[in-house]
Amino acid sequence: MNWFTSMTVLEQVYFWISVVASVLLIVQIVMLIVSFGGGDLDADGDFDMNGDTDTDGGLGIFTLKSLTAFFALGGWCGFATATFLPPDNYWLPILVSVLTGTAALLGVAFALRGIAKLQCSGNLETEKLVGKTATVYVSVPASRSGRGKITLTAQGKYMEIDAVTDGDRLSVDEEVEIVGYSDDFAIVKKK
Repeated sequence: MNWFTSMTVLEQVYFWISVVASVLLIVQIVMLIVSFGGGDLDADGDFDMNGDTDTDGGLGIFTLKSLTAFFALGGWCGFATATFLPPDNYWLPILVSVLTGTAALLGVAFALRGIAKLQCSGNLETEKLVGKTATVYVSVPASRSGRGKITLTAQGKYMEIDAVTDGDRLSVDEEVEIVGYSDDFAIVKKK
């Protein structure tokens, strides 16, 4: 413990800020890995109890994750700077810690915003499929006597959907138009 008492007050303050923030950061990382980010409580400072993520372009800069990164990185950089400078020079460690902490805060905020944009509900909006062109993947039997499959790219993803037709049999690789959607299958016609 002699090494701790030999530090200046500024170094001791930076040391404790860094240790506490680093422990909190490690706890957040472990919780993220264990839950894969899918918990019901969003503890980013907005206290959204249903787990929804705001993806409308708003940037939550002052979240728990970004503030923890600010104090952890800023604290360690300030501690390192204070260690290598004379004890009477305390403005440079403060400046270094604020700048590096701000960089960490903004980096985490923008990273979380980017990750939030990657999320989607996965729900298929069937009303938006009507009128789209698709390709028959598995032949569709005539007059709704059975189901086939069609493929298309819609709503930002490639999908395969069960399909029926009211007309003649539709062959593989034939282009069709979706004219309706019922329960769990599309109703298609020859294009």
